[in-house]
Amino acid sequence: MDIVIRHATPDEYGPLGEITAQAYLQDGLLDFGESDAYLDELRNVGKRAAAADVLVAARNDTLLGGVTFVPSPGPMADIARPEEAEIRMLAVARAGRGQGAGEALVRACVDRARAIEGCRAVVLSTQRTMHAAHRIYERLGFVRTPERDWNPLPELDDITLLTYQLTL
Repeated sequence: MDIVIRHATPDEYGPLGEITAQAYLQDGLLDFGESDAYLDELRNVGKRAAAADVLVAARNDTLLGGVTFVPSPGPMADIARPEEAEIRMLAVARAGRGQGAGEALVRACVDRARAIEGCRAVVLSTQRTMHAAHRIYERLGFVRTPERDWNPLPELDDITLLTYQLTL
């Protein structure tokens, strides 16, 4: 059966939060000062769902991963400007990797952005070591925007997030 992309249901918030947290932990992506606080953010799917669209990739009854789609600047946006949507916290469970779930989630976000009147681009931030995600973004037409790279923890010099943009 194919992967289905849909909105997360409240009973999936806990499992999706754990998938997201574990994806970041297992990939060694939380090795900076405020990792515990960010880990709480990764697990708090309910908070994200109250301010943005949380989508899941599922096959049958199995959650493979999820993403937060921010349709416009607002409380969940990190870098989105007016007329831009943002993708955040893309994560796929280890057991679900290599099956197209990550790409399907990104494509769903792009489709949603295209449906928003006046939306001209989709933007996202990513860590330097997220090479599999970079390949997905580039395959789908996203381009690096180094002039928008930023540091979420200015007190730590080595945490610069790379940015990508897809012009619609």
